[in-house]
Amino acid sequence: MSKEILNLEPKEIWSHFYSLTQVPRPSKHEDKIQEFMLNFGKSLGLETIKDEVGNIIIRKPATPGMEKKKGIILQGHLDMVPQKNSDTKHDFKTDPIDAYIDGEWVTARGTTLGADNGMGVAASMALLASKNIPHGPLEALFTCDEETGMTGAFGLKPGLLKGDILMNLDSEDEGELYIGCAGGIDAAITFNVKLEAVPAEMEGIELAVTGLKGGHSGVDIHLGRGNSNKILFRFIKKAAEKHGLRIASIQGGSLRNAIPRESFAVCLLPKVGTDELMKCLAKFEEMVKNELHVKEPDLKFSAKKVAAPAQMMDEDSMWRIIKSIQAAPNGMMRMSDDMAGLVETSTNLAIVQSKGNQVLIAALLRSSVNSAKDDLGEMFKSVFELAGADVNLEGGYPGWKPNPNSPILTEMQHIYKNKYGKIPEIRAIHAGLECGLLGDVYPNWDMISFGPTIRYPHSPDEKVNIETVQKFWDFLLETVKNVSDK
Repeated sequence: MSKEILNLEPKEIWSHFYSLTQVPRPSKHEDKIQEFMLNFGKSLGLETIKDEVGNIIIRKPATPGMEKKKGIILQGHLDMVPQKNSDTKHDFKTDPIDAYIDGEWVTARGTTLGADNGMGVAASMALLASKNIPHGPLEALFTCDEETGMTGAFGLKPGLLKGDILMNLDSEDEGELYIGCAGGIDAAITFNVKLEAVPAEMEGIELAVTGLKGGHSGVDIHLGRGNSNKILFRFIKKAAEKHGLRIASIQGGSLRNAIPRESFAVCLLPKVGTDELMKCLAKFEEMVKNELHVKEPDLKFSAKKVAAPAQMMDEDSMWRIIKSIQAAPNGMMRMSDDMAGLVETSTNLAIVQSKGNQVLIAALLRSSVNSAKDDLGEMFKSVFELAGADVNLEGGYPGWKPNPNSPILTEMQHIYKNKYGKIPEIRAIHAGLECGLLGDVYPNWDMISFGPTIRYPHSPDEKVNIETVQKFWDFLLETVKNVSDK
């Protein structure tokens, strides 16, 4: 494992970030990182607790003479998105992340980096461990399972935290202050399929769509990247109509909040039709590459013969799935009328997966307008229920309504201008920051979100800009030192 990032400045953050890369922490498998954080807090002699859902809370008393400052809660999430390239051997449950310097950026070899939200967690750790940084009362809230359900934020109890200001360190553009975010809801779709025996005259073939960029289903949804599930089923429909293709199984995407990068299908084809299918695939690949050549230059289609499975979907089941997936809305749906450049409403058709005699589909629907989010959910229900599927809308979480009169916003604008000579941009984000949920539990909190510049989170191309980490740290320190008295 490379340790070169330990030489970067500010060393306070990079040393803690390196430590985080060495502790496996994929969502839903956070025992190791929770134990690590408990030991970290206790090693500093600070009050450290783990609540009943797995959040870690660490308290640090104010520097003498600063006890009357408003209490600050530094907040980030412990889990990371486990995404890797198909040719990378990596077990996120056991293996450390191999981070390295690539020019002006830090990235990882073949996997997600975990800068989302490792950078925010590392900054909080650095403040907790500091001995010479003046500050008022500090609390650090490290939530669990943010990426796959916001379990920690949902389960946080009132009365555990005492502070006045929540600083969410989970946004991804230095020089911007975030004061609002989208809400979301999961669409969980189940098709019960009939399976039938595969005739002897058919042979197995595996279709694959790979090489897409993927990315964060909120932050990157407006970039027009390809969705491997939509692309693969577009071809499957054509091949089924023209060449008698049948589906045995499907595996597309892996996380509801990541734009799917790779999709695979094991199919059946009459043995006499293989050559014609390959010609059809070549033409289809050329067409889609022409459509997406700017956004997806590495898009790749492939087909290879495999052993024929014993069963395949019956035609009725297959066509209901094909047509509903092709009809399902995906991508950016509407831009905000209130904030220029902000996506208001979007959907990500994230996962299509065979499991026995079922096909399970997962989509994440986002909107900063609750009624639009609800309408999008009803749209999904309409499409898939017409096709005979069961649809559950679950895991809904609220958005964070912007407060342009926030006192901490005003203070941080002045601090940033004094330090860097310009006023930071005020933004809302089309992603599910935990602030909406946390603010429901602690409505008295004055909340803001900021961070260093991170690109392509939720994908193996994830990277964090080195220069902005220093600026983020300096800005955080100035804010902590100069926050108003109560």
